[in-house]
Amino acid sequence: MRTLLGKLRLDSPRWWHCGCQPQMNKTFSPLAAILPERTTPELSYLQARFAGLVSYGVSAALLGELFPLGRQLHATAVRLQVQATAQRLEDELGDEHTSFITGCPREWAQLPRPDLPLVVGLDGGYVHSSMQRSRRDGWFEVIAGKAMPATGKSSCFGYVQTYDTKPKRRLFDVLTSHGMQANQQVTFLTDGGEDIRELPRYLNPDSEHLLDWFHITMRITVMTQLAKGLRTPPELSVNIINELKRLKWFLWHGNVFRALQTVQDLEIDLDVEEPSVSHAKLLKAVREFGGYLTANAGCIPNYGERRRAGETISTSFVESTVNQVISKRMVKKQQMRWSPRGAHLLLQIRTRILNDTLTNDYRRWYPNFTHTLDQQHQAA
Repeated sequence: MRTLLGKLRLDSPRWWHCGCQPQMNKTFSPLAAILPERTTPELSYLQARFAGLVSYGVSAALLGELFPLGRQLHATAVRLQVQATAQRLEDELGDEHTSFITGCPREWAQLPRPDLPLVVGLDGGYVHSSMQRSRRDGWFEVIAGKAMPATGKSSCFGYVQTYDTKPKRRLFDVLTSHGMQANQQVTFLTDGGEDIRELPRYLNPDSEHLLDWFHITMRITVMTQLAKGLRTPPELSVNIINELKRLKWFLWHGNVFRALQTVQDLEIDLDVEEPSVSHAKLLKAVREFGGYLTANAGCIPNYGERRRAGETISTSFVESTVNQVISKRMVKKQQMRWSPRGAHLLLQIRTRILNDTLTNDYRRWYPNFTHTLDQQHQAA
């Protein structure tokens, strides 16, 4: 039995099953049935907690320095233990559904008065792939998000979209953990990408999906910089820059119709017979932006009105979440390459550590689980 204070060797006698009932095996070991993991919860918890914050190798070295484990702890052993813990959490996740909206509007109206709206931001980040076969296969995307209630503590979540088979269930459980009701308003803010555009749908009957203002202005800023670099008469460059300003003004006030008209006018102005390299780049960017607006036309509100009302219009809080959940552990100063499964399982542990809920999971699994921090508080 592996513990924080070394190995314990326990006698484990085997017993014969009673012959009055059919059994799959003739003998059984009660101790092996009680302790199938051969590891105490305290050691498993610290392995998961350390590995969720720093690399597997550093976690193994720190645990070996802090505790008399009685053996050398390898990074592979820590990784396998963390993945086993994360897989146990994944097995507890409910079934995936296309829609999680149940009941009828009459039943929703009879519910208690809900809290203020929930705000959920979704964004993506990239990590190195261990199955790289070409330069394009060197990265895969990880989706991270943050749910912010009007009062109380926010919570983050993450998953690998090419591996996870229950993304809607995962997000729905996050919302229900904040007490979401069917008559409560939920605001989803995304970058409008195709990979996460369908995720927030059919999770709540009173939800709205909005396009993040930051990603709109970022695209317009790129097109403005390209317009300044055009090798054309100054009048044309100034005219295009002014049109881009008008485009931004229309989008700020939610006038998608006039914004699309402005995009069409820009395409006509830039569509020349022999375009230069800078012309071609700007024309491509304008056409892509037009398709981007068309695909997300129903998700563009009046940003100015929302800003004056004190409502959220940007996913800047999610940008920090992506950095906290993904970049600090998997990308920045990390030379590791990840498999989709390994990255996904580690994300489940890391987000629970950041949300401070991993301890509750262990207490739910092991009623006699002793948290070392609790012992320190009691001693103080």
